[in-house]
Amino acid sequence: MVCQLVERIRALRPPTAPHAGRLLLFRPRGRFMLIRRLRAALQDIAAANGITARIVPHQFRHTYGTEMIRAGVGFAGVMQLLGHKSPHMTLAYLEITQQDLQREFHLARSHPRHLAPSRIPSSASPPRADLAGLIDSLEAAQHVLEMFRRSLAENFPRRLLARLARRLVKILADARKLNPPQK
Repeated sequence: MVCQLVERIRALRPPTAPHAGRLLLFRPRGRFMLIRRLRAALQDIAAANGITARIVPHQFRHTYGTEMIRAGVGFAGVMQLLGHKSPHMTLAYLEITQQDLQREFHLARSHPRHLAPSRIPSSASPPRADLAGLIDSLEAAQHVLEMFRRSLAENFPRRLLARLARRLVKILADARKLNPPQK
């Protein structure tokens, strides 16, 4: 349907029109005539597709903002793309559904940023046999353990892994205390 709309918009431009630069359409009779023609074309396409609701071109901004959020663009990015200075205005343009919230929730649970190790040891290089290498390995183990634990259902293995994760936090704290004071 979008392709039909773009083709219809292109058809509105007369073949004899001079090059319009950045504009998609040539507007020899001014902006309001162009807007009127765009709205009429949009209503024709909506009617041809059995849509009885009133559709105006401005609704595309709402659809664009919502689709950008769903595509993974951050809120600040969508705000910039829509040209808003206020987050409240951007929120008014977005349609956030329960399904969107559930997707974000599951994404946050499966990739917790606060658990990502600061330095993940490279599998290409062997682990270092020093305190920094030990701490790096413990942090990576903590991250993997937590990711696996969160993938399990609420049952005994998950609770057992939570206990192991708490022990690993204590082991990491003790290992960091071993760092000799710098001279």
